[in-house]
Amino acid sequence: MDGTPVAERTRRGGRAARHALRSRPLDVELRPVRPGLAGGAYRPLDEAGVAAIDEAALTVLETIGLANALPGCIDLVTAAGGRLDEQGRLLFPRELVHSCLATAARHFTLHGRDPVHDMQPGGRRVHFGTAGAAVNMVDPESRDYRDTTLSDLFDIARLVDRLEHIHFFQRSVIARDLPDPRELDINTLYACIAGTTKHVGTSFTDPDHVREGLAMLHLVAGSEEAWRARPFVSMSCCFVVPPLRFAEDACRCLEAAVAGGMPVLLLAAGQAGATSPASLAGAVVQEVAEVLAGIVYVNLLEPGHPAIFGTWPFVSDLRTGAMSGGSGEQALMMAACAQMAHFYDLPGGVASGMADSKLADAQAGAEVALNHALVGNAGANLIYEAAGMRASLLGFSLEGLVLDNDIIGSTLRTIRGLETDAESLAIDVMREVCREGPGHYLGHADTLARMQKDYIYPAAGDRKSPKEWLENGSSDALERAAHGVRAILANDPGLRLDAALDRRLRANFPIRLPRPG
Repeated sequence: MDGTPVAERTRRGGRAARHALRSRPLDVELRPVRPGLAGGAYRPLDEAGVAAIDEAALTVLETIGLANALPGCIDLVTAAGGRLDEQGRLLFPRELVHSCLATAARHFTLHGRDPVHDMQPGGRRVHFGTAGAAVNMVDPESRDYRDTTLSDLFDIARLVDRLEHIHFFQRSVIARDLPDPRELDINTLYACIAGTTKHVGTSFTDPDHVREGLAMLHLVAGSEEAWRARPFVSMSCCFVVPPLRFAEDACRCLEAAVAGGMPVLLLAAGQAGATSPASLAGAVVQEVAEVLAGIVYVNLLEPGHPAIFGTWPFVSDLRTGAMSGGSGEQALMMAACAQMAHFYDLPGGVASGMADSKLADAQAGAEVALNHALVGNAGANLIYEAAGMRASLLGFSLEGLVLDNDIIGSTLRTIRGLETDAESLAIDVMREVCREGPGHYLGHADTLARMQKDYIYPAAGDRKSPKEWLENGSSDALERAAHGVRAILANDPGLRLDAALDRRLRANFPIRLPRPG
């Protein structure tokens, strides 16, 4: 005996047991949160509201239509029953929309290069990932904003690869050190797949770049057939320029992606009060109409091609016209868009977590948490822009990426909800503790068993007592997140590509990212 009181030894033993238990990772199906948890408890639209938005979107397509359609798109739509009006706007009768909705893909896999990261979007299954086109990196110490680079993109991909609650990686920043559009597109794709084996999303500026990117992906997959069997990269395509105009270059890229077997995110991103109506419902109607036009387009090109219903209505601060990605109105509209994807039974993609704050600070935490809680619980299938985005998409923070990973984890726990089976109601545990002692649940087998499977713990958040916090250096969340970033990158294995494959890629494509080491 060491003279320590029994109660103190018991507390220490219980704490040690809990720490030991926490250090053993559970199988995915036993963890408190995991990709694809079913949301849908939050519904800002009632049934009548959903029906009203659907009816309004169909009316918009039938009577207003879209301008600037490519000749091939016009031929496809008019041959299927659409019409080009006297102003050159392509009109979509509701019968055509319903016909293409009937052939649209509903059940497909978004593959990871490592199958452990495969996702099944659809229904009310929720996944969080990155996205964006930030042009600045946020320095947490100087608070300066600097130009983003290809190396930044690679570092972000490597961090995402190691962050549990970020389920897919879509390009987050523009490599501004690559002014040539071809080199930018090819190196963006390379940096993403070199940095993570999770599903990747990227974009292209020219259809020839799409085809060259597909050639790279065939090499990585092993063959074109292997790529088509498991396409692990999707293309984010802003095929419209709101309000209600096709973007010709993006449409050419869309056609190349469909021909190449690449899943597509059909993205319409009007800004309320600027490029879409100021009314929140009107902004949702416009984006639904635009993306429905994309669904028609894709399914006339290739019935059943994997396409994500990407309605992204953004909010303006009407006092200034500035985007307000962290607002409550933003959360409301994106949650409504998740409902519309459910209504059409299409895999849906929305955006959440685009903090207006310029730093990884308290404002950013509040904005990200509010938006994720509502949008995630609305059951959005793919939630883009979910981590690291600051300054309403203009800035990216590595530390914010780590902090937002914690927020996403907590959000996923709320999505999972409470189980009420006999074991979870714990009557037998209460009876044992209260009748047989010791009168508390600390160290009880049920408590220890539930530490990992019922509870989630932050990586950067602090839950120490004030005394312990002071004794450990009184760090704030940003300091802890910065330490986490350094630790992950310092211990990262580097390229997620075989050395021989990487040499082959560098021989065939203008890769500008230096090989690590």
